[in-house]
Amino acid sequence: MSNTAAVTKLDLTKIKPYGDTLNDGQVQMSFTLPVPAGEEANEAARLLMKKMGFEEPSVVYFKDLGIGYTYFVCYGKTTHTVDYTSIKVTKVEVDIMDRLECEKYIEENVKRTVTMVGASTGTDAHTVGIDAIMNMKGFHGHFGLERYHGVNAINMGSQVPNEELIAKAIETKADAILVSQTVTQKDVHIPNLTQMVELCEAEGIRDKIVLVCGGPRISHELAQELGYDAGFGPNTHAEDVASFVLTEVVRRGLV
Repeated sequence: MSNTAAVTKLDLTKIKPYGDTLNDGQVQMSFTLPVPAGEEANEAARLLMKKMGFEEPSVVYFKDLGIGYTYFVCYGKTTHTVDYTSIKVTKVEVDIMDRLECEKYIEENVKRTVTMVGASTGTDAHTVGIDAIMNMKGFHGHFGLERYHGVNAINMGSQVPNEELIAKAIETKADAILVSQTVTQKDVHIPNLTQMVELCEAEGIRDKIVLVCGGPRISHELAQELGYDAGFGPNTHAEDVASFVLTEVVRRGLV
């Protein structure tokens, strides 16, 4: 079948997973069950897939995790479809500039050093997210904010209380606060992010600073609901955050 023929068969109002052939609905799923490895465990996994609505469920791999737990990789086919054309997603609307363009934008529009302070706050001990955005080496070829001329990037690390991050922002007269949240079990990130906004308001700096949060379970819509200016999820790089912060600083007249 030619690529042209494949494209003509694609109905964006009824899309479904793609495995071996277009529209076959094939899905790969992995999960762990609290049962010891064996035929009974495999059948339990297969039946669970069937109850989820998958057709032709099968266990293609399993591993005994010890102490009565088994990990499974399963295949199955779904009959459900999604109307892709009807999807509307709330997202950060900004023209992304690369590092050099950001530096030129600062020189021409802000005309001073832009300070951004960031941290993984609360009990979150993970720095991979904030480091990818702020550290000089960045991530996957995307240099971090420390490498940007005209940006004073202050990375406070992990497990930083909201109060300390705000105090540093006030001390340095920061233009933006960047909050990273990687640990989200039981939605622990929600009260922590909410407290950050409340403290900024209490300190009287909320309208004078660009407030951004990011993490695996962060969306722009959630961020705005919690009172942030923007939220960034997975696959975010320094230029995405910088482009938003810089244009927001200028838009709000914070130069």
